[in-house]
Amino acid sequence: MSTPTADLLAELADIGRDPVRGGYTRPGLGEAELELRAWFMEQAARRGLEVELDRNGIVWAWWLPEGSDRSGAVITGSHLDSVPGGGAYDGPLGVVSALRAFDLLREGAEFPTRPLALVVFPEEEGSRFGVPCLGSRLVTGALTPERARSLTDADGATFPEAARTAGIDPDTIGPDPERFADIHAFVELHVEQGRGLEDLGQPVAIGRSILAHGRWHVEIHGRGDHAGTTRMQDRHDPMVALADAILAVREAAEQVDEARGTVGRLRAIPGGTNVIASRADLWFDLRHRDESVVRELLARITERIRAAGEREGCTVEVHEESFSGEVRFDPQLRTRLEAALPDAPVLDTGAGHDAGVLASVIPTGMLYVRNPSGTSHAPDEGASDDDAEAGSVALATALEALMR
Repeated sequence: MSTPTADLLAELADIGRDPVRGGYTRPGLGEAELELRAWFMEQAARRGLEVELDRNGIVWAWWLPEGSDRSGAVITGSHLDSVPGGGAYDGPLGVVSALRAFDLLREGAEFPTRPLALVVFPEEEGSRFGVPCLGSRLVTGALTPERARSLTDADGATFPEAARTAGIDPDTIGPDPERFADIHAFVELHVEQGRGLEDLGQPVAIGRSILAHGRWHVEIHGRGDHAGTTRMQDRHDPMVALADAILAVREAAEQVDEARGTVGRLRAIPGGTNVIASRADLWFDLRHRDESVVRELLARITERIRAAGEREGCTVEVHEESFSGEVRFDPQLRTRLEAALPDAPVLDTGAGHDAGVLASVIPTGMLYVRNPSGTSHAPDEGASDDDAEAGSVALATALEALMR
């Protein structure tokens, strides 16, 4: 009898715990993610799967029917990194469910005939280097190797340095079209990042689309000075403009139905309590189904931030870190998933995923598992043991249908 989904998840429970924020902090290519990656590779090897780390840091664990090659394979999996102080399920549930689904397929009367690969993508959250789905963007060509090699984290570590620590040669990263030349389909299971399933009273859903979304970095340059000796009228304080920028993002998103706008990260330089900052940075996230609406909101926000900077005698620079248009998952694949899982509702999501990036090169689909609180990217994210197992069973059912 193979290990239930909840028990596999429990094996990861102590890796990357954050005693300050609560939840888990597992930055991409960091110690916790690499420990989780090693756990997955050991689990895959224990199951007799052929494990490899490709040149973009993606782990592949292959099951090949006797005498077959990898052509026409079905793939499934997710990621193992997290946002700072994230929940236990975002990413790892999809990886663990892939292992559990393989076990369930193997326990069946007849294993399907197509090749199967369980995959783990690095730095999906983008919480370390600012670019979400970094591994899948590299392999598909959505992110250039040059851009990746220029990235640094908040501590000044470069992506090439982190890559080498993770066993990746930064000189060989980049598009790998042959890797996906003959993939039949990719299905990613993920904990739902909302309350759709809870409201419907269902444990598992099928994904339909992902909202257009992007991330931007704002630099506001002022003049550093002494907090006690500089008169208020003589200041060029970037933190004042930053305060207006936060309101600009919130108020612009509130003016458009179904838009989302968030400032999730701030930085003051040099950061002393009794120092007028010389520079303030913020990072914001915008989402809407319609890409043109996101761009319109961006224009409004940028104009307001520049005006706030001008009033304070500061200069403003806005840099786009990433952008993804709306993704509609492959309709033919979704039809097959609906046939295999006739009781599962079909839901949209505002959260980005590796499946959304891979949709540009292969047929992709998603399954979601109920999250009773609806909270994600936070410690309250969750799923019951029964629902986690139901998700693995649904994934095994879907994979079996696709592998026939």
